[in-house]
Amino acid sequence: MIVVDSSVWIDFFPGAVTPEVTFLNEAMRRPAVIVGDLVLCEVLKGAASDRQAALLQTELSRFQVVPMARQDLAVTAAAHFRALRARGITVRKTIDLLIGTFCIEENLPLLHRDRDFDAMEQHLGLRVLHA
Repeated sequence: MIVVDSSVWIDFFPGAVTPEVTFLNEAMRRPAVIVGDLVLCEVLKGAASDRQAALLQTELSRFQVVPMARQDLAVTAAAHFRALRARGITVRKTIDLLIGTFCIEENLPLLHRDRDFDAMEQHLGLRVLHA
């Protein structure tokens, strides 16, 4: 199983050609893709219209959609933020902090195109799929 970040889905839907999209296309041939509820929110908020959002939701609902934010995970994510801040690193987006922490806690690899996850990989043990 793999978690796919919104940074990859945002490239995937318009048909961008990136190494991560190529990797995702291959992964979609197996029942191995997880869509987090936070990722679903990020993708849907970028839709240009309600109609487009409904289409995106239908597409993403083909995969297992899982809840990512829980109280224990929120506490751990905040601790991760403080640990990185102590190293002089600031994760820009709280939602990325939650997604990365979910992947760490569930021991699931993440496919992404977002530099916020780099420090989490380097210092917190986030497993990242490099396409």
